[in-house]
Parts: sequence; structure tokens; C-alpha cells
Amino acid sequence: MHRTKSEGFTLIELLMVVAIIGIIAAIAIPGLLRSKMSANEASAIASMRSVSSAQSAYAASCGWGYYATTLEDLALAPPLGSAFLGPDLGTTGIIKSAYVVTMASDAAAPGGIPPSCNTGVLGTGYHATAIPLPGTGSREFGTNTTGAVYYTDLPALIAISDQAVANGLPLR
Repeated sequence: MHRTKSEGFTLIELLMVVAIIGIIAAIAIPGLLRSKMSANEASAIASMRSVSSAQSAYAASCGWGYYATTLEDLALAPPLGSAFLGPDLGTTGIIKSAYVVTMASDAAAPGGIPPSCNTGVLGTGYHATAIPLPGTGSREFGTNTTGAVYYTDLPALIAISDQAVANGLPLR
């Protein structure tokens, strides 16, 4: 009598394991993508709130009641002080967490106003937006001189100026 020793897995068993792993991955990946999109949106909302807070501090302590017109002006530190906005948001058009963050002003401050404490350009208001890169978000965000954060669901584009929001809902 001759005995054969059989050790290891058969091809069918290995294919079954690979199929089960594929099914689990197919179920998990959409959830992971939704989680990543939610995290990116939370970062964009936090960026808009940071800009709003930085603008309030700038107007109160450095801008004679007027606002910085660019993110670069908020990132400039005054003498013997620190910048109003961190370097992660200190450049217009910067990409942060798959969102493009920009800021502008509709009107310059009137003439005769002393320069700001950090030599930044002053404006009567500001508006900032966070626009997702294609395929990375489902909402656009914005803030303006009112200090509120607004959003629109894509494909609608946010329309925001220094004082008004033509297309956008306040974030709750």
C-alpha cells in the first residue's frame, strides 16, 4: 500500500479566497471614497472659517477697519507679531485637501487711509471660495465680509461677492 502526502491549497481554494477578497473590496471602496470626500469638505469648511477669522482679526488690529484683499496679505506678519493666516492658506489658488482656495476684494479702501500694519493692500470687503478639483467633491464653499460660510451643491457654482451671495446657502 502506497500513501501520497498532499499538502497546501488547491487552485480552487485559492480562487475562492481571491473572489471573497474582491467582493469585500468592492463593498468597502465606495464607502472609503465617500469618507475621503467628507474629510475634504470638512477641511474646505475649516479653511473658509480660518479666512473669516483671520480677516476679522486683520480688520480689528491691522487694517483700520478694512480687510486684506488677498490671502498673501493675510499671511504677512506685522512687525513684532505673527501672521493672521498660516502658510497652508497663504497663497491665492493654493490646493488644500483637493480644494482650490482663493480670495479677492471687490473694492479698494478709500484714499487717505494709513497703510496696514503689514503693508498689505486694504479693501472694503472680501470674498473667499473653496472649489473642489474635478471628481473630488460635491459642494463648493465660500465666505465673505458677513463672516458666514455658504455652499452650493455641484454642478451649481457658488456666486459670492464681498457683501452678497447670489447663489449659495448658509452652512448650518
